[in-house]
Amino acid sequence: MKKLIITLLLLPIAVGAMADLLPIRDPQVQKPVETPDSKYMAGAVPEKDGIVTFTRSFRVANKSQAEIYAVINNYVKGLVAAARQDLRTRIISDDPAQGEVVAKVEEIMTFKKKFLNWDHTYFRYLISAKCEGQRVTMTITQISYYYNFDQEGSGGEEYRAEEWISDKVAINKKGTKLYPRSGKFRRKTIDRVDEIFAGAKAAFSGEEEVIIKRVKQSNVIDE
Repeated sequence: MKKLIITLLLLPIAVGAMADLLPIRDPQVQKPVETPDSKYMAGAVPEKDGIVTFTRSFRVANKSQAEIYAVINNYVKGLVAAARQDLRTRIISDDPAQGEVVAKVEEIMTFKKKFLNWDHTYFRYLISAKCEGQRVTMTITQISYYYNFDQEGSGGEEYRAEEWISDKVAINKKGTKLYPRSGKFRRKTIDRVDEIFAGAKAAFSGEEEVIIKRVKQSNVIDE
């Protein structure tokens, strides 16, 4: 009986000691809340010298530079072939000796498509792929958009990425959400750039046709 009384008397002391060892949680500190737009917030659109520039590098094992260049060159030319065929879409440079291919591309970027309502823009960019040994560095820059044009393709609005999808113009002052109009351009651009870079890596396993075919399908205009 005495042992039980002593144990009960010592219990609050033991509990207090354990509480002192536990980390103190600040009720004001909360984990960041993940939202559907978390991927597209600050830092998702990088800039270099004030110009929106996306860059991705990867290595390809067990292949020579010439073999790697042949694959990546074919991939870039596939993007050009799948894009809108006008004067803006073309190969700018194709230099196997330097291991670099550069192209200008204009694609149709669709935001929403319903009967008699097709919200889309022309998405223009410069893409380059540089092979150095087994390393491939891809860059997408000089991004612009031609939007809200008529059926003849005239009277549209032109936007440069720097003035339309950059952090300072596409995200509200609190840094918590994207502005509605420019936000849709930012989301689609980030997704498309990710898709292009993923397609480049997939080209070395023969899966890039999925990416290129998807672009071709988006360029079909229903009459």
